Amino acid sequence: MKYRTSPGSLRGSIVPLVTPFDNDGNVDMDAVRRLVEWQIAEGSHGISVGGSSGEFISQTLEERSNVIRAAAEAIGDRVPFMPGTGANTLAETLALTACASDAGADAVLLIVPYYSRPSQEGLTAYFSAVAAEFNDLPIVVYNIPGRTGTNIAPETLAGLRSRHPNIVGAKEANKDFEHVSKVLHACGTDFLVYSGIELLCFPMLAIGGAGHLSATANLLPRESAALYDLAAKGSWDEARALHYELLPLNEILFIETNPGPVKWAMERIGLLTSGRLRPPLALPSPGHREAIETILHTYPGLSPASPDISHAQSFR
Repeated sequence: MKYRTSPGSLRGSIVPLVTPFDNDGNVDMDAVRRLVEWQIAEGSHGISVGGSSGEFISQTLEERSNVIRAAAEAIGDRVPFMPGTGANTLAETLALTACASDAGADAVLLIVPYYSRPSQEGLTAYFSAVAAEFNDLPIVVYNIPGRTGTNIAPETLAGLRSRHPNIVGAKEANKDFEHVSKVLHACGTDFLVYSGIELLCFPMLAIGGAGHLSATANLLPRESAALYDLAAKGSWDEARALHYELLPLNEILFIETNPGPVKWAMERIGLLTSGRLRPPLALPSPGHREAIETILHTYPGLSPASPDISHAQSFR
């Protein structure tokens, strides 16, 4: 938890790790640890579990807690660890956040509660309760209105930040780019805003974003990290070129609901021995698999390989 007291260090490409399941549908903890090791070796700036890419919605609280502990143990203090601990009830969120805090997480990612469609006042009360309970733990609000049905307003985030210094940022999986600019304007440009939309990772950096949590980093962690590094050192032309280089892959990985395409691709190139998802999610249709594989072949290192993580190579 060495980064917990310096949330400004939570920048860059923080991979939203998929949750590997074995052929019987159980969480594969050994695979979680292997993926963490590979991500760190490939240069990811941080690790997150329990997000949309991690299929948290299909796991029990015990499973989610076990994944958090396994990832934390594998990471140690080598890179920041920011697990998703949000749930649809305050009690579950508090329980998962306590688990993450005890495991040594540097920050937590709290999704806007889904399905219930709370008011802005309800969101303020909800996030305030968690922030007050864990006032020494940095909190990043996860705004993904396409999944939750609710958009947290910039003014709401600004109010939360003013009341709770440990609410340090937001992951914006929001295609409304005006909204993102308004968040930074309302909360201050030192507020840590991360892109959760792959095609907006580069534009977000240009307006002052802190980095990104991109599903693409499950396949190309080195390139996802390089996008941030290039922007951070002012190499905007190179960063822009890399943005467009990654664009076809970023698009095809969302041809069906995430993380179906990315898990299928990870199995194809040998990063996972099983790309299994839990129902109701399913692997891509045969036609979409063909389209994904066509794109994979355009990136050296993303061609089909034997099921061994050591075979996955960077295309650069």
